[in-house]
Amino acid sequence: MDKTEIKVMKKILSANDKIAGELRKDLADMGINFINLMSSPGSGKTTIMERTARELGNNICVIEGDIQTTLDAERVAKAGIQTYQINTGAFGGDCHLESAWIRSAIDEMDLTGIKTLFVENIGNLVCPAEFDVGAHTNAVVLSVTEGEDKPLKYPLAFQTSSLCIISKIDLLPYLDIKIEEIKENIKMVNPKMKVIELSAKTGEGFENWINFLK
Repeated sequence: MDKTEIKVMKKILSANDKIAGELRKDLADMGINFINLMSSPGSGKTTIMERTARELGNNICVIEGDIQTTLDAERVAKAGIQTYQINTGAFGGDCHLESAWIRSAIDEMDLTGIKTLFVENIGNLVCPAEFDVGAHTNAVVLSVTEGEDKPLKYPLAFQTSSLCIISKIDLLPYLDIKIEEIKENIKMVNPKMKVIELSAKTGEGFENWINFLK
């Protein structure tokens, strides 16, 4: 029997990864720290960005990712910082951002004096973790309202991140949630992950996030 040669397709994400690597180096050379925020919808990413903007001033900028609307970008822009919107609806409604889109956004932005660039990725704990956007730090935001099991159900977002922000801790007195169990599950998936607990609404624990950025 003749053997059929099976050719393995080149890694689909190789082009994305190449641009991501170049972007990471270029921003580092410019002295800009690039942080990619991932989470489920409604975790509080935008509220964290609003308060971060008020705390750090105009040396940060944000790229907002959504399938449709500019609602989150409008909220962050009101805090007085440069904001850029990427909508994926035109690309079929992709549930993640890609490095080429980030590169295109940066090419249109004025990064003079910028120390930290944030990407608020599309709300999804699966797809964004699969695409390297060129960030120096991947961070995942997990609100206490989501329960203790999310790190176990969606491990890749936690495995590809070095920081987890546990948000909305002001709601803990009203929930049947054990925050220590959340942290235990995070450590099961990624033992080296740094964890910051905060409330962007009340400011509790927010100084730890600001100190991390500084």
